[in-house]
Amino acid sequence: MLSRAARSTSRTVVPALGSLASRQKHSLPDLPYDYGALEPHINAQIMQLHHSKHHATYVNNLNAIEEKYLEALQKGDITAQVALQPGLKFNGGGHINHSIFWTNLSPKGGGEPKGELLEAIKRDFGSFDKFKEKLTTVSVGVQGSGWGWLGFSKEQGRLQIAACFNQDPLQGTTGLIPLLGIDVWEHAYYLQYKNVRPDYLKAIWNVINWENVTERYMACKK
Repeated sequence: MLSRAARSTSRTVVPALGSLASRQKHSLPDLPYDYGALEPHINAQIMQLHHSKHHATYVNNLNAIEEKYLEALQKGDITAQVALQPGLKFNGGGHINHSIFWTNLSPKGGGEPKGELLEAIKRDFGSFDKFKEKLTTVSVGVQGSGWGWLGFSKEQGRLQIAACFNQDPLQGTTGLIPLLGIDVWEHAYYLQYKNVRPDYLKAIWNVINWENVTERYMACKK
């Protein structure tokens, strides 16, 4: 069963018109570990700011924009609805992406996955090391801010690697179901790794929660 953070991402960012009036506000998910639990790979100061400030801002902005979107829908104001779409995408994507990210990390993480996920990685990328190298390269290569992702294609039944810019959500952007996301915005690493993104990406593999990634993989295969 997926964690609270993972379940919170299953709701549509823009609810159907009939359910908007009774919608529940989005909330900041609790972390399943302490802010300092991922040290020395990601320090406590980064985690606290990243979670309690950056992610919280996306949640607050998303709730505010959805209120305005509801008003625009009720008024039939299409111009306002269109104008609000970029904010919904950015803040909704930020909420979705980070809710996945926190569960993708664990103080007991690292190493390699096991079972069906490992076999799928070997099938689709040749080996775990080749997969790790490819996802790292794609993540390092994101220009500006964005995310590196391991996703699953329902149509092809295969794993794929992709990059998304800013807070664009993987599934809404590419159709791939997100399994593992690596945040490469500077706020995810700058206080510890300065502008050396490759060092951060080398370190983050030590805290990847393969149990969570495997759980996501098995769920999307059903």
